[in-house]
Amino acid sequence: MIRTLLLSVLAAGLAFTPLSAQETLWRHGSALLGEPKYAPGFKHFDYVNPNAPKGGLVRLGAQGTFDSFNIVVAGVKGAPEQGLGLIYETLTTPSADETNTSYGLLAESFSYPEDYSSVTFRLRPEARWHDGRPVTAEDVIYSFETLKKHSPTYAFYANVAKAEKVGEREVKFTFNETGNRELPQIMGQLIVLPKHWWEGTGPGGRKRDVTQTTLEPPLGSGPYRLKSFDAGRSATYERVPDYWGKDLNVNVGQYNFDEIRNEYYRDATVLLEAFKGDRIDFRSENSARNWATGYDFPARQQGRVVLEEFPVRASGRMQAFVLNLRRDKFKDERVRRAFNLAFPFEELKRTLFYGLYERPSSYFYGLDLASSGLPEGHELEILESLRDKIPPEVFTTPYKNPVNDSPEAIRRNLREADRLLKEAGWEIKNGRRVNAKGEVLSAELLGNSPNDERVFLPYAEALKRLGIDATVRTVDEVQYVNRTRSFDFDITTGLWAQSSSPGNEQREYWGSQAANREGSQNLAGISDPAIDALIEMVIFAKNREELVAATKALDRVLLAHDYVVPQWTSLKQRTARWDRFSHPENMPRYGAAAFPSIWWYDEAKAAKTGAPR
Repeated sequence: MIRTLLLSVLAAGLAFTPLSAQETLWRHGSALLGEPKYAPGFKHFDYVNPNAPKGGLVRLGAQGTFDSFNIVVAGVKGAPEQGLGLIYETLTTPSADETNTSYGLLAESFSYPEDYSSVTFRLRPEARWHDGRPVTAEDVIYSFETLKKHSPTYAFYANVAKAEKVGEREVKFTFNETGNRELPQIMGQLIVLPKHWWEGTGPGGRKRDVTQTTLEPPLGSGPYRLKSFDAGRSATYERVPDYWGKDLNVNVGQYNFDEIRNEYYRDATVLLEAFKGDRIDFRSENSARNWATGYDFPARQQGRVVLEEFPVRASGRMQAFVLNLRRDKFKDERVRRAFNLAFPFEELKRTLFYGLYERPSSYFYGLDLASSGLPEGHELEILESLRDKIPPEVFTTPYKNPVNDSPEAIRRNLREADRLLKEAGWEIKNGRRVNAKGEVLSAELLGNSPNDERVFLPYAEALKRLGIDATVRTVDEVQYVNRTRSFDFDITTGLWAQSSSPGNEQREYWGSQAANREGSQNLAGISDPAIDALIEMVIFAKNREELVAATKALDRVLLAHDYVVPQWTSLKQRTARWDRFSHPENMPRYGAAAFPSIWWYDEAKAAKTGAPR
């Protein structure tokens, strides 16, 4: 499913009483496959504490900075993910104890026909912007048209042929294809912006421009609003006491903090020290070294800081070095495989990762959608239909990452890499890998953090053993965003999160239509008819069996092409917090830590730990 800049919202289908063909079925909630857990009129989600106290401050940290509160402008760092998602709302919102299920938020109900050719949302009459004006159908249409036109993130909206107001509080989206079960759900994830505010004038009488960056506090409809900020350094959001949706069943027990403050740091080391210095309350730790060695300080020993791991069950992932196929040198699969053979993962796992990470062997690693062994059953039938368009080893050889766990294995893999490079026309001359034209095989590894260099440099050294002129380039966040958006790189890191019900986002990840569209998530530049066909089979699967088979087939073909060099991952969210907060005993199965949405400030714990400053 698609992940918006603000929320992970996954939606579709509902149990219902059959109606005549002339009647419209209005749904309170929907599950992509099967039926939703919660019936109409449910009181609250099972995983929240409906009596959670309101109050307190929580301070979060982010690496980087920000220069805008306009989510329409691409490249806004930090603010959308950690703050603006509290200001703006979507038409539907997910349930964290179900997979791919959502319920009405701004929309009280929604409807779509059996052929999925359209979806209609009926807005709640009580939905209000923070200035008291109602959220309208015109706001929804304006938001759709604005995001589609100006933000590359919303390329998925290309399947919408028309958006129109069909009732006082009703908006209908008509699609340009039928049978795409996910399109109604994607539209439920639409971020709704206030048309009247964006088309109005700012404090100085200057007309607002939705295509430009701005630090003017935005108008939203959500549970929080921007209270104050220090440009590029911090932003504080305060809970809206008269928030229109505070008593909605989907909101009960959530948004419990009076204030949420985001602090921004340019350096990961400083960010960790800020946590240890009690300037940040909670952090997810993505560094194995930090997790193993970075939290041995007095507050942890005294029990005032708590480390806790939460299982990640809702998503699979592939994190990898992406080889840019738009560069001629990476068009040959043998070259790409050679780059994989050289990656010293086992050495990095031992010396840098403290044994905490695994190497993903699937684009859907951690899910039942990951391919393994040899294809069989319906998956094999799908692959047979494309036999002349896919690598033959798909049928004979299960994918395996190279293993460099001993000097002998390293030498063996480097010899194999050398053989493949020579087959591809890259010979060694005077210690350098060159082709018949005398061009040197070079590769720049592009990163955006000094921490990247810990891994990039050993990999570059391994590539140099093959005569490849490998270099490492670390740039600031703005340059990195600009270069990756315009595909101006040889090799960089890509991360693709996958839900248990993949769909239209696969077009954005691997589809030909996204290969050369600036800002797309098809970083590698994959453009392959067989992969396009497999993506469509995933999207148009009619049941879970078809979906699993098509996804495994897609996974297997992607792996066989060696488009990426898998890096490392973990199926746990590792967290550290100052012990002044509590969470429900029954945590959501698919929500991992779910912080801070369902947590609350615990006065008793804070009295022992010390209140945040």
